[in-house]
Amino acid sequence: MKGKDFLSVADLSAEEVLQMVQKAKAMKADATARPLEGKQFALIFEKPSLRTRVSFEVGIRQLGGQCVYLSKDDVGLGTREPEEDVARVLDRWVDGIIARVYSHRSLEILSEFTSIPVVNALSDLEHPCQAMADLLTIHEHKGSFDGLRLAFIGDGNNVASSLAIACASVGTDFVLASPKDYQMPAPVLEEAKRRAAVSESKIEWFEEPGKAVADADVVYTDTWVSMGHEAEKAERLPIFKNYKVDEGLVKGAKSDFVFMHDMPAYRGQEISDGMIDHERSVVFDQAENRLHAQKAILAELFS
Repeated sequence: MKGKDFLSVADLSAEEVLQMVQKAKAMKADATARPLEGKQFALIFEKPSLRTRVSFEVGIRQLGGQCVYLSKDDVGLGTREPEEDVARVLDRWVDGIIARVYSHRSLEILSEFTSIPVVNALSDLEHPCQAMADLLTIHEHKGSFDGLRLAFIGDGNNVASSLAIACASVGTDFVLASPKDYQMPAPVLEEAKRRAAVSESKIEWFEEPGKAVADADVVYTDTWVSMGHEAEKAERLPIFKNYKVDEGLVKGAKSDFVFMHDMPAYRGQEISDGMIDHERSVVFDQAENRLHAQKAILAELFS
């Protein structure tokens, strides 16, 4: 890794992204390693979570460590207390910080004022742990990354950003279908395209979902209204109404495509009622693989 932390998929080289997937597969097959024996972790969660919290808590304990959960009200990053003060205090007590925050800048401050690893459990900019679990899931179902086409339908949000960089790292084409004003941030796009040039994959954008899904090996979507954007819900729903993934849209994908969603899923909005249980859906494999991917990340940070 580039430093002591895992804040972005870009903290891993393209080769390390693939190595991390292989490490997660190995740890999933053999869960006996305990590289975190005696280690203590602080889980700072400004946003609520099911999959992220449980997978990190279970994973840390399976690896031999212990953790303490700190909610938004417990800490008050930048409100009750400056981020740098929180960082300096936790640096004296724990061996690592896993943080799920509203602002990516909070992660950067935690990193700057600590000597211990900081892991991004979700920010407004990226969701790198999700992307690593997604790669693990794709590899399990497809056996390889080379020549695959992943179509992401909806908002060019934090999940899309991390996944674009991850796909470009391993040679999978990443295609986003979104409204014009909801594409991925420019710095993310630049990093993804830089990696795609090396792996000989593609990063593309279409306004029409049908064009993105055409011949796709993976069809992926996420909520149209991420946590922190609830005030925009009334504005966003009409804008994204033509980006629903349903049984009709996925007919344009390859016959052996897989459907992915990082959840929570809002049936009737970004997906039709039946997509979670569609015969090509692997969403619960994704959820399970959060555990294994995150264990691999933690094991690497403390190797």
